[in-house]
Amino acid sequence: MYRSSAKSLLKKMDYRNFRLSKLNTDEFRHVKLLLFWPLFGILFSFVERFYHVGSYYVMHCAFDDAIPFCEWFLIPYLFWFVYLIGTLVYTFFFDVPAFKRMMRFIICTYTITMVIYLLFPTCQNLRPEVFPRNNALTRFIGWFYTFDTNTNVCPSIHVLGSVAAMFGLLDCRKLQKPWVKFTVCVIALLICASTVFMKQHSILDVLCALPVCALGWWLCYGRPGRHG
Repeated sequence: MYRSSAKSLLKKMDYRNFRLSKLNTDEFRHVKLLLFWPLFGILFSFVERFYHVGSYYVMHCAFDDAIPFCEWFLIPYLFWFVYLIGTLVYTFFFDVPAFKRMMRFIICTYTITMVIYLLFPTCQNLRPEVFPRNNALTRFIGWFYTFDTNTNVCPSIHVLGSVAAMFGLLDCRKLQKPWVKFTVCVIALLICASTVFMKQHSILDVLCALPVCALGWWLCYGRPGRHG
């Protein structure tokens, strides 16, 4: 039943016919989900400026000290943007049911995270003052540190976004080959690992993102009837 209805929806989808007057139709109602992104940007900017410097809880554990800084993880860290945006674009055009579930997952988990940031503001002081090596990657990371804040880190949005993209791609009907699923999962794992090897997050930030992802999965994928 679900596969046939999803296939029917995909056959009907033609964005050349899109008009603002059609936003409330079954065919294009999912487009409104994109409005979450500017709203999230505004909310995140507000949260970033809500607390004074001394108001943050520092995220740190002994395991963080055992994880070495590795500049090569800059590559999967930045690939997060391609992974997340690419998945949203692919599902938006080629698998609308998967797009809707992925966006619901993002809205759910990101909103929970914003509430946590407001109630429990966090920061980290893990970034190296002096890099162990001098190369193009470390110079880029040094520049990146100058504008990327070290506040509001727990749970990690990088982890939430990676898991969202992974679930979105695993949900796509045309991407069910084992090697595709394996690749999708490995990319998500590397991005999550990059957050701690880049010293952008404590391992605690990663671990705290997992129950948020589990709740998002149950709400958007796991419950009976969540099929579109």
